[in-house]
Amino acid sequence: MSIRERVVQAFERRFGVPPSLVVRAPGRVNLIGEHTDYNDGFVLPMAIDRAIWIALRPRDDGVVHVQSLDFDETTHFALDTLEKADAGWAEYLKGVAWSLQEAGYALQGWEGVLSGDVPRGAGLSSSAALELAAARASAAVSDLPWVPKSIAKLCQRAENEWVGMRCGIMDQMISAAGQVDHALLIDCRSLDTEAVPLPPGTVVVVLDTATRRGLVDSVYNQRRAQCEAAAEAFGAGALRDVSVQQFEARAHELDEVTRRRARHVVTENARTLAAVEAMRRGDAVELGRLMDASHVSLRDDFEVSSDALDAMVVCARREKSCYGARMTGAGFGGCAVALVEAADVDAFAQRVAACYLESQDIVSDVYICRATDGAQVVKGSGVSL
Repeated sequence: MSIRERVVQAFERRFGVPPSLVVRAPGRVNLIGEHTDYNDGFVLPMAIDRAIWIALRPRDDGVVHVQSLDFDETTHFALDTLEKADAGWAEYLKGVAWSLQEAGYALQGWEGVLSGDVPRGAGLSSSAALELAAARASAAVSDLPWVPKSIAKLCQRAENEWVGMRCGIMDQMISAAGQVDHALLIDCRSLDTEAVPLPPGTVVVVLDTATRRGLVDSVYNQRRAQCEAAAEAFGAGALRDVSVQQFEARAHELDEVTRRRARHVVTENARTLAAVEAMRRGDAVELGRLMDASHVSLRDDFEVSSDALDAMVVCARREKSCYGARMTGAGFGGCAVALVEAADVDAFAQRVAACYLESQDIVSDVYICRATDGAQVVKGSGVSL
């Protein structure tokens, strides 16, 4: 049974009638461009065919009432008396409602059932998918205009200020504005986007190490401070403004650690733009080479990989059908991503999982992914509005 069918049937059991609407919002995987977002740089994620689904109908009393099948919990809150509570999935729904109302939108209540298949804690943005699904539901029942960039910024504000997670804009943007069969180049300064086609005959495979990053806030803040110090040394507003040539000419002025952190960001921005050019040409070999180089830079210069991630990347790269592989996400655990020949993808997935099990004695999950559209409202026939 699909996730969509599951939420529809659960809604019918709970309320005795079919839902008025079904909405979905996807998770994402970042192909290249890691730790560049908070340096005003470039990222290249794609929305994946794993999503949060909500079956719902409007209410006329200003209350939101939602059952989560995955957590086996129910939440309800009044839109005119929103209050923060302990951390949990419901806070993302409340945060989105708060942010939309702060922006001046008049919201109508709704009730529904939600479920999803975006793995939690794997670095595939289950939280952004939940935020965008809630926003799509609220916009649909409240007859609000759907402007992906604007809604993404409001969902980011919800996570930053209501939930308290200081994330960048990438996750919300790709969940809002993803395009089938394409990745999305995002300029994290201007928020301009460009849909870029995947090379013909290739498939993106997400390789979940089944390890989860621990408390890395202090490391994240340290990396961010090091990047800001490097930008200041170059007299730049952000490392995005430093070219590879400028970096190489003045790298000796930085201490060793700051130099390595800056080198990753500067070269990663260049790799991301080069990856876009390769994809426009349909050049899977060059895209894979850039992904490989990205992992080396993240491992050695930015130092955010892990033994498990390195082992998974090694297993993927051993396969002749793999063009390239790298860790994806914040690091210290979670997932790697590989670009693979479509004709061999099933066998690739089996062999890499076996290799990783032998190397780490850990059973991994492998997700063969298709690039999908961003958040949408779905009719009963499956046609998006």
